[in-house]
Order: sequence, then structure tokens, then C-alpha cells
Amino acid sequence: MKKAKHTTIVIFGASGDLTKRKLMPALFQLAKDGLLTEKTTIVGFARREKSNEQFRVEIEDALVEFSRSKPEAGSEELKVFSSRCYYQTGNYDSSKSFHDLKELIDKLDKERGIDSAKANRLFYLSTPPSVFSGIVAMLGQSGHISDRNDRNRWTRVIVEKPFGRDLETACALNKGLSSVLDESKIYRIDHYLGKETVQNIMAFRFGNSIFEPLWNRRYVSHVHITVAEAVCVEGRGGYYDNSGALRDMVQNHMLQLLALIAMEPPASFAPDAVRDEKVKLLSSIPPIEMHEVNECSVRGQYAAGTINGKLIPDYLREGGVKPSSVTETFVALKLHVDNWRWAGVPFYLRTGKALTERLTEVNIEFRQPPLALFSHIKDDDEIEQRGRMKPNMLSLRVQPNEGIRLSIGMKVPGPKMILEPKDMEFCYENVFDIEPPGAYERLILDAILGDSTLFIRQDEVEVAWTLVNGILKGWASEELPHIHLYRAGTWGPYAADEFITNDIRKTGAL
Repeated sequence: MKKAKHTTIVIFGASGDLTKRKLMPALFQLAKDGLLTEKTTIVGFARREKSNEQFRVEIEDALVEFSRSKPEAGSEELKVFSSRCYYQTGNYDSSKSFHDLKELIDKLDKERGIDSAKANRLFYLSTPPSVFSGIVAMLGQSGHISDRNDRNRWTRVIVEKPFGRDLETACALNKGLSSVLDESKIYRIDHYLGKETVQNIMAFRFGNSIFEPLWNRRYVSHVHITVAEAVCVEGRGGYYDNSGALRDMVQNHMLQLLALIAMEPPASFAPDAVRDEKVKLLSSIPPIEMHEVNECSVRGQYAAGTINGKLIPDYLREGGVKPSSVTETFVALKLHVDNWRWAGVPFYLRTGKALTERLTEVNIEFRQPPLALFSHIKDDDEIEQRGRMKPNMLSLRVQPNEGIRLSIGMKVPGPKMILEPKDMEFCYENVFDIEPPGAYERLILDAILGDSTLFIRQDEVEVAWTLVNGILKGWASEELPHIHLYRAGTWGPYAADEFITNDIRKTGAL
């Protein structure tokens, strides 16, 4: 991997959970692996008062707990890394705070022997979305942003999701950002795209000639995309109740997975070539209109239950949740891609909290052979029956136990022609003797190197919101919301299973 150039990395919202759990561990690992230069420094910016020393102690504690390399408390490598970290107290709407920040960064440049006129800046917005535009405006006003034509240095801004809460707010956010920054300097991050297995979807599709000819409506019956979480809202009830599963997972993570699965081959792996194809694919999905909501979606909300022996309360009893809330903690959708490759193939998306287990998986089910040649099918160890074999299924598992599984029909040894479904399985941890980098490690390094392939472009955000806007409006217009309860620790409401099964049956795949 290429080493990054000397860079000052500023994290806005440095006292938050994301910084502690993900950002600092990622930066520590990059430094440990020699992918950051010795002159790269990190500045945390937040409203909470604290000294550099306090900040460094907090960082070291976080790295001991959350870093994948598990450094020992008090170790030299922790001390060396934390010595590169500084803290600036400030307000996001205060011009003085941003001028003070610039003075600190320029001072650090001077101490490292770096000309500030040639110094690179990476700003990470780990803050509530409501202050994104304000922070960027302040950066522009206080001289932090390099000129668009400046070839001596660069300025880039990483923006965390959510990118708005609907199409209107997303467009307003994009307008605010683009008034100060060129699009090439804006890096909208979706950590799912940094996962090795998600990237491997493209490698699997376009690097192997065996599957791409089958990747179309002629051979594929339907596609399932599942993102299941075994956790509940975990103290984030106030935030989640104003978001819900559709905004929190579908608009970003799941539509990104769908785009990678279904897009056309890009002309190259240049950033815009890949993103052009994703936008083209998402633009081919007809938005669900208000009147179609009940035909194409099921939403649910978890009730009390048990997960791994732990009692989970009703969602309505979670702190910060309104007693009358109809916010969905589960959603199932049916989408179509209206293009030559995928016309008539349904894509089923399911996601929810407080489900049986943590699982992110894409299942591509292939069509049955046109003629059932084999009369005896063995579906388990005991039963022989006449009929069709279970369809071939290709499963791409993103988490946990990342890997690929292909279900095929095999003859059972013996005198009779009896078929039984068997799996051919590839598991990353069993094949590669290398621990893959964390998603944030990959994405932060890409941002420093100027590779925007795995980041989301402005038009991509807006077309994704266009797809879900009709659903949000349809749900909001219902006098009696069609929300189904499901017990925590299950796979979601029965209505979702019924909805998908009945729809597949209509296609003749069952």
C-alpha cells in the first residue's frame, strides 16, 4: 500500500463515540503499519473542555480497548502515537474557535518543519449532520480551505452519514457543502464500502468469467439482501426514534450493496467510472410511490424478548423513545431494476434491530432447470421425495465469517439417482493468512491518498433519497400505520416472511 503524505488530520466531534471506537483505532493501525508519515499529526476539536494530556490519556485507553492490534496499556507504541495527538476546545459556530484552530495547526507545521503553504489538511466531520454545513462554512471563512487551483497542497473533508434525513435536506446539505468545497474535495463515507467482502463483490463479479454470463434476468430468479443486527437501540433511542431502519440502513448501506451487486461493469476502476455505474443502476430503480407502499414494504417494531440470554425491553420502553412511536426498527422492501439486465427480477431487502443474530448477506437465487430430470430429491438426512431440486443459491456473506457459498445439487453415492443439495464454501479466514484492514483504516487512507472510489458522490446521495422518499411519505400519510410487532431475538415479523414468500410464489420460483 502507498504511504500517505504529511497531513494534519482534524476530527470534529473528537469527544464522541465514533472517534473513540473507530477513528483513533484506525489511525493508530495506519501509523503502526507505516502508512502514515512521522510528521502526520491529529487534532481533536470538540466543545468539551480538556487538555492535550487528558485527550491523550483517553486515546490510549480507547486504543487498548478497541484497536484490532490490542496494544498493551502504557506501551511505547501507544505513547509515540498519542504524542502526535492534540486537542482544541471550540464551538462549531464560532469564528474565533476556527481561527484558534488554524493558529494551532500552523504552529504544529512550523514545529515539524513544514511550510503551511504546502501543508495538506484532512477534516473529518464526526458530528451531528445539523452542523456539517456550518463547520464547512467556518473552515472556508477562516482560511483552512486551499484554493481550488492550488497544486502545492490539498484540503479534503470526510462527511459521516446520515447525508440528510430526506431528499430535501440532502439537497440542502449538498448545496451548503458545494458552496465552499469542490465536489472532488468532499468524501462522503459509508463504512460498509470499506469492508473487504463488500469490495470483493466487484472482484468476484468482474474478475471471474464463470459467473458474469449468468448475472442477469435469464438465469437469476431473485435476490435477497439481508442486514440483520442482534443489538437493540442501546441508549440511542432519541436518535433512532427520529431516524428508523429505512433512513438508518436502507438509504445508504443496503442501496450501496444493491448497486454493487447489480451495476454494469465499469470501463475502469477509476473513481468516477465506478460511481457512474452505481448512479446509473440506482437511477434504474423505479421509486415506490405513496400508494404502492403497502404492496412493496413491510415495517415492524420489536417487542420484549431475549437475545443471547439477555432480556430486551419493548422498543417503546427504550429511553428517548416516544410512547406512541411508530418508528420502524425493521423493514422489508421489494425493489425492481428496470434495465435490460434485470427486468422482472425482484430484489428483496430486509434489515432490522434486535434480530436473532448479526448477519449481512446477499443471496442470489438462480432459476430452476427447465426440466426436472431427477425424480428423487433428498432434502434432508431422512426424507426422499419426488420433485424439483432446491434452486442453486450463491451467498456472499459480508459479516460475520466473511466468505462465499454456492449451493448445488449432487448425486448421493449409491445405486439410485438421488440428488441432495450441498454447499461449496470459501471462508476468508481459512484461505488468507492475513488479517484484513478495518473499514475505517481503508477509507481514511484512501481519503488521504485522494482515491474517492469507495466514497459516495453527490448525485448518488440524491438518487438514493429519491428512492425512499415515496416510502417515507406513504408511511406518514397512513391514518392507521401498518406496523407489525415482532419479538426481540427472532428474524422479524411474520408478515415480512409471508410478504416475500407469497411474492416469490407469484413468480413461479416456489
